[in-house]
Formats: sequence, C-alpha cells, structure tokens
Amino acid sequence: MLVSATLYLASTWLLVDAGIPKETVTTCVDNVVHRLSCDLESVISVETSLYGRTDNVTCSEGTSPDRVSNTHCSLAGVADVVKKRCNGKKVCELSTDVLGGSDPCRNTAKYLQTTYTCLPAFHRMTCEHSLSHLSCDQGQVIVVHGADYGRRDQTTCRYGRPANQIQNTACSSPTSKVAESCQGKNSCIIKASNSVFGDPCVGTYKYLEVAYNCQYRLVTCEHSYAHLNCDYGQVIFVYGADYGRRDHTTCSYRRPASQTENVYCSNPTNIVAQTCNGKSSCTIRAHNSVFGDPCIGTFKYLEVAYTCE
Repeated sequence: MLVSATLYLASTWLLVDAGIPKETVTTCVDNVVHRLSCDLESVISVETSLYGRTDNVTCSEGTSPDRVSNTHCSLAGVADVVKKRCNGKKVCELSTDVLGGSDPCRNTAKYLQTTYTCLPAFHRMTCEHSLSHLSCDQGQVIVVHGADYGRRDQTTCRYGRPANQIQNTACSSPTSKVAESCQGKNSCIIKASNSVFGDPCVGTYKYLEVAYNCQYRLVTCEHSYAHLNCDYGQVIFVYGADYGRRDHTTCSYRRPASQTENVYCSNPTNIVAQTCNGKSSCTIRAHNSVFGDPCIGTFKYLEVAYTCE
C-alpha cells in the first residue's frame, strides 16, 4: 500500500487523542534536574513543554503574590529543545540552562513543565563503524521516535577500547537522519559512522541509539470502510487517526480538482481508538456521519496508525 510521504513526515497527529496515558513533570527551581523517564519497553515522546508561568498556583508555595501574578509568560521554542533532547530515549535529564534565550518575564517565578507519553518501542544500540538494521513484519512500516549519535555512558560499546575513548559521556547529538532514511519503510540499514552523522566528539568512540516501532498504516477513502485486523491472540492498539485531506494525490481518482485542492483539512480523532482498541478486528466507516465534516466540499480520507499487541 502506498501512503504519501506527508503522512510520515507530519507524524505528530498520530498521538492525538489516541488514548495513551500522559505524564507531566514540573520543576520549580532553575538549573535543577528536570527528569523524564519511561519503563524498559517504552520511550519518551514529548507533547508539550513550557518554561514560564501560565497560572498563579503551580510552584507558588513560599513565593510572594507579585511573583506569580503574571500568568502570560512563556519562553519561545522550549518544546522543540526538549523534544530534540528527549524523544526516543528511555530516560532524559536536562535543566533550564540548556534552553537558551532571554528571561521571558523578569521578576516572575517561573517553572519548567513537560507533558509526555511513553510509547512502546524497539531500542537499538549500534557501535560506531557497524550497521544498524531496522525491520518490521510484513505489512508494517518503521516509525522512528528518536535517534542519537554519540556517547552517554561508559559501558555501551566499550569492548577493547582505551579509557580515553569512552570517558566523555556528555556527547549527545540527536539526529533526524535515521527518520529521513528509514521512516515509512518495511526495513532499513544505516551505518553508525561520522560520515553519516558528523563527529559530535572527536576522539570518543561513539554509538548510534535508535528507538522505533512498527505500525500498520491504513488509508481509507471517504464512503469506504477501514478494516483493522490482528493475528489470533493479539488486539488492536490505535496510535492515532485523522479524517480530512493533507495532500492532492491520496483518494483523488476521478475527483474534480475542487474536491482535492484543500490540503489543510486535518481533523485528528479519537473515535477509531474508542471503537477499535482491545479488539482483534474492527471495521469503521470513513464518513462524515462518523467523524463530522472538517472541510465541506472536499473529498476526504481516513488515516489510521495502529499496531497489534
């Protein structure tokens, strides 16, 4: 099944209202460790992150009222920084000193607050100069949650290496190159090498850390039925769904241009998750009567990302 590249590149909709529990961490003091963590079989996916203040209650204990009165304070770009550092990792620690930028509201008591989910994922570690093999079962595609090339401990990929090549554990270089090479494919090979990722710490022996999972991607044209199926003993888990149109080509056969020109019609929905999660098979219609009409006059389609557990 061919699915547009847009579906893979604009993947943030996949987690919207998918029924995945959210975690929130709030750190009240600057330059104190802000720690995100997931269980062994899952990795971090940051949804929002704020440095500033949006209410007068959070982190207000022992603080004078005039320092919590400004509730319209936020530093721009914080979510992007936290996502780059933490997505795809099991544990991520940072503090406000990595955020950069100027003080968004002087004399206001600020806090760093991050909301994230823990996604089930495969975790691959590949030593420098070796090949990383990512693969999925037939009919599934790779979805990369995060990748990092560098060194964050002294034990991984240390065999036969002198101490001076493994002592730098502050070498982290989050990279989008794995996603660019592998996203949406059934299998993929990428080399853990400076020639691919650059050299974030000269003289240090590095490794490539990749977190990904395998998903079924289903696209169903308006008025048709989407059929989600799992093998015996497994049940459906929907990561997310969207009903609308995000490109000109999907479900365009014999449709006039006026019905496919609006590619900014996106309506993330939890209806598929509510209907299908926990079942071994499920059928749902791609229709306005089920999802509403996010763009009248446009011929729409239903996109579903799911896995079998």
